[in-house]
Amino acid sequence: MKKYEILEHKADLKIRTWGSTKEELFVNALLAMQDSMKPELSEGKVKRKMFIESSDPSTLLVDFLSELLYLIQINKEIYSYVNFRVFSGNKIEAELIGQKVERFGEDIKAVTYHGLDIYQKAGGTWEATVLFDI
Repeated sequence: MKKYEILEHKADLKIRTWGSTKEELFVNALLAMQDSMKPELSEGKVKRKMFIESSDPSTLLVDFLSELLYLIQINKEIYSYVNFRVFSGNKIEAELIGQKVERFGEDIKAVTYHGLDIYQKAGGTWEATVLFDI
């Protein structure tokens, strides 16, 4: 299964992502965001923990990506593995494993709610569309 695609948008970055589970959908959205930032990797592995609580699944996706964007930018690192300890409709507790980054080729300013869409398809797979302010 394809993980994500970049959609046409005049000024910002718009992605569509898929997953066989909601957890996989969230991870694939993270991968799309990170790949779009064009990281130049450096030496050094990292491990972090994160906790997020939101009002609903759509807000949870935006909050998840926003928190990770903050961690990525402030710590200059990307995450290749997310181990969800808790994943519910409004809460995530996870361990992140990743790598340090020398620099990013592109900047993402924010994850937006504009055009946000997350749903489960008839076959059981999940799909989301997310817009990033660049």
